[in-house]
Amino acid sequence: MSRYFTEDHEWVDVDGDVGTVGITDYAQGQLGDIVFVDVPDEGKELTRGDEAAVVESVKAASDVYAPVSGTVVEGNAALADTPGLVNEDPEGDGWFFKVTLSDTTELDEMMDEAAYEAFVSKL
Repeated sequence: MSRYFTEDHEWVDVDGDVGTVGITDYAQGQLGDIVFVDVPDEGKELTRGDEAAVVESVKAASDVYAPVSGTVVEGNAALADTPGLVNEDPEGDGWFFKVTLSDTTELDEMMDEAAYEAFVSKL
């Protein structure tokens, strides 16, 4: 499995042609205590850069953008009852949605973990 990152602090784990999408630990730390997450419905078509989900914290509401294009195959239903999973495990159980990738070449424009860590260190 390979993990890729965006400058908007989303990550995508790619396994075959399915990507699991979430926000980074850095992003959840900036948001603070997360109180609500709205994930996209199964079957929704996303184009890279589209608003895909909404996350609300005690500080602010933020859009989560699709890091890749494709069709949503699953939203993380656990976040409806337990949005704090995003704070507890943002790059694990706190994932937002899974998508079937329609254009794997989009991954070439994203950062790997080392590049993302270097990017965040300059913020």
